[in-house]
Amino acid sequence: MKKNIFKLLAKFNKIVLPKYYKRDLTKLKKWEKAIVGYKYWVTTQAL
Repeated sequence: MKKNIFKLLAKFNKIVLPKYYKRDLTKLKKWEKAIVGYKYWVTTQAL
């Protein structure tokens, strides 16, 4: 059940949240780093 929720959340994040894969992570603002961290956390929980 928990994995299904995180998989659904990961798909939602992929559609809605911005993508940062081509940007230098050291030059991101704090709120952008928070989004990257959140997306990473959801992805690791979904696996």
